[in-house]
Amino acid sequence: MMRFWLLVGVAAFLIALTGSRSPAVAESGTNSSTAPVYTADGKLVFPPKYREWVYLTTGLDMDYSPTVNLADHSMFDNVFVNPESYKAFVATGKWPDRTVFVLEGRVAGSKGSINKSGHYQTTEIMSRSIHLKDEARGGWAFYGFGDGPEGRLVPKEAVCYSCHADHGAVDTTFVQFYPTLVEIARQKGTLSPEYLKDEAAMADKKDSKK
Repeated sequence: MMRFWLLVGVAAFLIALTGSRSPAVAESGTNSSTAPVYTADGKLVFPPKYREWVYLTTGLDMDYSPTVNLADHSMFDNVFVNPESYKAFVATGKWPDRTVFVLEGRVAGSKGSINKSGHYQTTEIMSRSIHLKDEARGGWAFYGFGDGPEGRLVPKEAVCYSCHADHGAVDTTFVQFYPTLVEIARQKGTLSPEYLKDEAAMADKKDSKK
């Protein structure tokens, strides 16, 4: 869903050392099959069954930066979250520790098979990224993946961290783009001050155009 996450994934692909086959271990004493799994050298193992997780949303050609121009193609961004964290959010409006989001970027096709207009998702995956909360490793972090099964931590200096901190609706995550969850957060009173400020500014702009 998030074009900005695509940039994260591309940058991480350049720094990811996916050739390693270090032993993978689950941490923090959890038995959950969706808990983050790391290699001995700190890489994150991509969850192979993420498409069995809870689907949150899909965006088409979303772009957070006015300087980015990827007009030569269209892309769908699909977001999934581990079921345990989804259930916790529905109950509390907050993301628990060990929350894992998977962002899957797929090339958008058109005029294929019997389709004559609009876009559909193809089998070509452009990017894979993970945003996860692991308090034992310092809280929220991004990992980018190439074609391999392991991804490396995106450096904390990357702009994705500050962007999520400054604009994320709940706990640095873009719940504002998750239509089944944003109203839950509003009802639970967990929307961030940063997001509420953005929301008020957007409302003022709309009013000024009337």
